[in-house]
Amino acid sequence: MSLSDPVIAVIGAGAVGGYYGARLAQRGHRVHLLTRADCRHIRQSGMIIHSLDGDFSLLPSQIHAYDDPRQLPKADLVIVTLKTTANGRLRELAGPVLKPDSVILTLQNGLGNEELLAELFGRERVLGGMAFVCINRPNPGEIFHTDHGVIRLGEPFGIVSQRAKKIAELFNSSQVKCEVLEDLTFGRWDKLVWNVPFNGLGAALDLTTDQIVGNEHGLRLARHLMQEVIAAAQPLGVRFNLTVIEEKIQHTQTMGAYKTSMQIDRLMHRPMEVEAIIGNPLKVARSMSIATPYMEMLYDTLLLIGATKMD
Repeated sequence: MSLSDPVIAVIGAGAVGGYYGARLAQRGHRVHLLTRADCRHIRQSGMIIHSLDGDFSLLPSQIHAYDDPRQLPKADLVIVTLKTTANGRLRELAGPVLKPDSVILTLQNGLGNEELLAELFGRERVLGGMAFVCINRPNPGEIFHTDHGVIRLGEPFGIVSQRAKKIAELFNSSQVKCEVLEDLTFGRWDKLVWNVPFNGLGAALDLTTDQIVGNEHGLRLARHLMQEVIAAAQPLGVRFNLTVIEEKIQHTQTMGAYKTSMQIDRLMHRPMEVEAIIGNPLKVARSMSIATPYMEMLYDTLLLIGATKMD
């Protein structure tokens, strides 16, 4: 794999993949987006990014969009930002862009993505990462980046590799802060401590983050859910500091009236990432006989919403 001048493919380039792909393209990297919804617009008009780190736009010649994975060139680095609800299509969407030494970085939500990609394409290819970013895509080719933006990535097997460092350098040189983790498992569960309560409650109750943290009942629910995620992670050797819950709450208070990805999916009548974000950590807790009544209730509520036709 060449990372000095890589060909980069972003699979599932919605708001998150579109933003990070645009930042890499702004730096001058050869970026190819697989995006069904925005393909025609980007080909005709390029992209516009409104960002707290500086607005910018890209001409169609600076960023390449496709709606068919077979049209993309073979890539050195394949960044997967596909919603986990479409993971059943990973082979057909990512497979055509791979060459023998391609590296795959998943920036998807929840648990189980590295394992699935390893099963499909080989464990030696796969790195995992978490995108901590407040971002929305209200119109085709237009993205609003309102807060945060850091990526934390690492090897699934607990080492700090040279390729992880090189990928982090690509992002850091493209105005995206990126950190390499020594323990990807910790990183995954650390994000779940936030994602389970705020993505989950946001979708179940149709509330923005400020509405949850601005109410004593919302805060109580969020704290209970975070406590359960922490308890589920402990048998895996994941240890959090004593202040992690209050740190997550303070972090959320800076976001304003932010709609999480699952809340937006519900409002748009799209499948929600219930299994990856709630169901998979819940399975871990059940396998360890750890009581998680708040997660159980949230999970069942989200499944009920997903199974019910919404007005």
